[in-house]
Amino acid sequence: MAYQFYEEYWKLTNAFTDYNGRKFLDTLAVCIKFIDDYKDEVYSEAKYSRLQDAIYRVNPINHISIRKSINQLVKMGFINSFLISYHPQATEYLEARTNKKRETLLSKIVYSNSSFNRAVNNESSIKQINFLIQTLIEKGKLSKEEIIALMLVDIESHDETFITELELQFYVKEAKDIGFIERKYNQIGYLYNLLGKLDDLVFVRDELYFKEDAEQIFGEDLIAITKKRDPYLHRLYKNQLQEECEEIYGNSMCVLEQLSYPVLIASHIKPFIESDDNEAYDPNNGLLLSRTVDSLFDLKYISFTDDGTMLFSNRISEDVKEFWKDYKLENTILNEKRKKYLAYHRNLMEVIDARA
Repeated sequence: MAYQFYEEYWKLTNAFTDYNGRKFLDTLAVCIKFIDDYKDEVYSEAKYSRLQDAIYRVNPINHISIRKSINQLVKMGFINSFLISYHPQATEYLEARTNKKRETLLSKIVYSNSSFNRAVNNESSIKQINFLIQTLIEKGKLSKEEIIALMLVDIESHDETFITELELQFYVKEAKDIGFIERKYNQIGYLYNLLGKLDDLVFVRDELYFKEDAEQIFGEDLIAITKKRDPYLHRLYKNQLQEECEEIYGNSMCVLEQLSYPVLIASHIKPFIESDDNEAYDPNNGLLLSRTVDSLFDLKYISFTDDGTMLFSNRISEDVKEFWKDYKLENTILNEKRKKYLAYHRNLMEVIDARA
C-alpha cells in the first residue's frame, strides 16, 4: 500500500479551549444571530468582514484572533461554511443551563458536523473525529502516539471508516521519523483538548478509552486515575503563581521568557494526575508559562536542572534546541520544594525518552 502524509490534514484552529466560557458562547451567539439576520445574502468577503466587526463589538480583540475564532466554530461544526447556516443544536448549546448538558451537545455537534478541513470560505465533508472514534471502536484504546499518528492520515485514501492496527503502526513510526510531534505540538494540544471534552471518552494514563470500557478495565481505580480538577482550588493555585510573579518581577509573566503574555498557563511540574490533593494545588508544584513553553514542558520535551538550566529530550529537534538553548529559570523561583518537583519531572522525561 502507498502511504501519503498530510501534515496540515488534522489542523484544528483553536482560539478557545474553554467551550463553556463566556467568550466562546458570546462569539457563537453573535455568529448565529448574524447568520439569521443575513441568511438571504450570498457569501462575500464584505459579509465576512461585517461578521468580524460584529464579534469585535462584543469581544474587542484583534481581527486575526476573531477570524481564528470563527474558523474554529466552522471546523468544530457549530456553524457551516460560507455563513449559510448553523448546526440545529447550536442554539440549544447556547441555552443549556449546565455544563454537563453542553458536554453532550458538544459531542453530538462535533461528531455529526465537524471537519478540520473546513474554513469560512471552504466546504469539506472529511470527518476526522468520526475516523478517530471508529478507529477507537476497532482497537479499544488509542495511545497518545497513535492519536498523534492519526493526524498524518489521508482519510480519503482509505476505503474503510477506520485504520487498521498495521497501518496505524506505520504512521506511528513515520510521525517519529519526521519529527512531527516536536513541530506540531500546538496542534496536538488542540486535538487533545477537544477529545478530553467529548462525552463518554476518557484519558487514562495518556491512553484514550470509551468510558464504559475504562470502567470495566480499571474498576474503582478509574476515579483516582482520571480525577478532575477542582475549579476553585485550581483558580487559587493559579492566583498564587501570578502573585509570586508580581512579587518577583512586578508583573504576571512567563517565568522562562519573562514576557507578559495575555494568556498564561499554570503548568504543573509533577503532573496533576499523579499528584495527591496537596501536591495538585501546591503553587510550588507549578510554573507560570506561556502556551508554547507549557506544551513543551507538559509533554516532557524540556525540563530544568536545580539551577534553572534547560534540559532537552532526545525526542526534540535540533532547531528547537537551538532556539531555546540560552533560556533558563532564575534562582528567585527555584525554592527547595520546587526543586523536588523538578527532580520528579526530569525523571519522567528520562523514562519517556528511554521508551522512545
